[in-house]
Amino acid sequence: MTQSDTTSLEAIVLAAGRGVRFGGGKLVAPFNGAPLVASALLTAFLAPVRRVFVAIGPDPAVRKAVETTATRLVASERLVLVSVEHPEEGVGASLRTAVQALPDDATGAFVFLGDMPAIDPATPRRLARALSGPEGVVAPTFLGRRGHPVLFGVAWFPALSALSGDEGARALVESAGARLARIPVEDPGIHLDVDRPEDLARAIEGR
Repeated sequence: MTQSDTTSLEAIVLAAGRGVRFGGGKLVAPFNGAPLVASALLTAFLAPVRRVFVAIGPDPAVRKAVETTATRLVASERLVLVSVEHPEEGVGASLRTAVQALPDDATGAFVFLGDMPAIDPATPRRLARALSGPEGVVAPTFLGRRGHPVLFGVAWFPALSALSGDEGARALVESAGARLARIPVEDPGIHLDVDRPEDLARAIEGR
């Protein structure tokens, strides 16, 4: 896919989780002077996408953090909030709901996780250049291990729209076979997600 084709890509940020293993309040926990989710949003807004669709649950603090971040980045017009009615169902429900909100003319969508604060903004740009077409899936690798975000061509939207439970899109990526492009990047942030307070401490320390 050429760079000119990326103008119809969208970004999804999954931010509806309750953060049970963290003890609650994970996405609004302080990280580099802002809520944790702000770092994921920054990378999503810097990606070669038209809009950023953020799947959120009922927590008003997360909604406020997302809206405040978009305002600070002068990107409010590119933000689309997608309310997930039953976030307790798992990440599958959040992803399903967000994909169903995408416009009909989208050619692909990145899937970012709201608790991954250290992805290099250059990584999504590399993935976009590697998307081969509607059947393609592109994922970054670091030291041979796959990470996030994952970029899905539009042909995957029906399958993403049918997800349920807490598995997310992992099984779909694993089923892609030759349609999956694995792109090596020098970006350890593709593996750094925050599940527990000690993960956040490591992220703050840059480890």
